Amino acid sequence: MATATRQLSTAAERREALIEAATEVFAERGFHGTPTTAIAKAAGISQAYLFRLFPTKEELYVAAVERCYERLAATMRAGAANAAKAGIPALEGMGLAYMELVRDRTTLRGTLHVFAAASGGDPVIQEAARSGYGMLFEVVKQLSGADDEKLRDFFAHGMLITVLAGMDAPSVDADWARSLLGGDLSDCVA
Repeated sequence: MATATRQLSTAAERREALIEAATEVFAERGFHGTPTTAIAKAAGISQAYLFRLFPTKEELYVAAVERCYERLAATMRAGAANAAKAGIPALEGMGLAYMELVRDRTTLRGTLHVFAAASGGDPVIQEAARSGYGMLFEVVKQLSGADDEKLRDFFAHGMLITVLAGMDAPSVDADWARSLLGGDLSDCVA
């Protein structure tokens, strides 16, 4: 009789699975509200193994922050490529792609939690947030060729979309919501 052999994951695969699980759990609960036991459980590993892969919760959070910014940058790249195909400005294509991305509650909440965690004064988390935002800025600048004023407007509008989507402003029947939305985000907010 043949014996079933158990397929073990490599440390790199487990590390990757852990970052994905951590990104989701941190997005739900934030840095301070997330126990490492919840992340280990979501990743299907022991807490001891979690700490073998990432010696501190802070290091794991930084990896999750980096993953969030990687997704944002990939979204900008795809948006610019789609814009080129459609014959529209790159910034417009990236904005449309971002509007679609805010449907992903993990990315939306994760982004909002990054800003909150960075404001807590932890220099390592602040640097991860700054570095990720700087990388995203450079990607958008390079893809769009936009000047500083247009880039400032693009990022300001993106931040407004993030905040409005985070609070589900499209579901609010109030003058402030209608004014700030300037259109309808309801098809972009889950």
